[in-house]
Amino acid sequence: MGFSSAPNPKQFQAVVWEITRQIPPGKVGTYGQIASMIPPPGSLNLKDYEAFGARWVGGAMANCPTGVPWQRVINAQGRISVRPGAALQQELLTGEGVKFDERGRIDLDYFGWDGPDAEWCKVHSLFTPKALGKAQLSLF
Repeated sequence: MGFSSAPNPKQFQAVVWEITRQIPPGKVGTYGQIASMIPPPGSLNLKDYEAFGARWVGGAMANCPTGVPWQRVINAQGRISVRPGAALQQELLTGEGVKFDERGRIDLDYFGWDGPDAEWCKVHSLFTPKALGKAQLSLF
């Protein structure tokens, strides 16, 4: 079964943007990390959500309103996804002190975001985020 967007796209996007606003300058989160914080929407089962959640986060990032630090969300390989705006994203991150290696990767052990604290997650009915970098066991 394919899901081109979340069951309630506007609500899902609003949650993604609120999470993204928590990423501080000089740190990055990943699409999968953000998706892992959001409970599966509606009656969607966990397996289907694991398959599509990160893509939905990517869709939300493509539609960010002003004030959301979209540049701080990258892919699980520590890279900027190839698309229009990628050069600007790298420029913005570099301006925040994020460094890229010779292959265009960001060291998630150093620049990876640990996520908001457990209390913030609880107040917002979210799961605590998955760790990035070497401590990362999986995206979900």
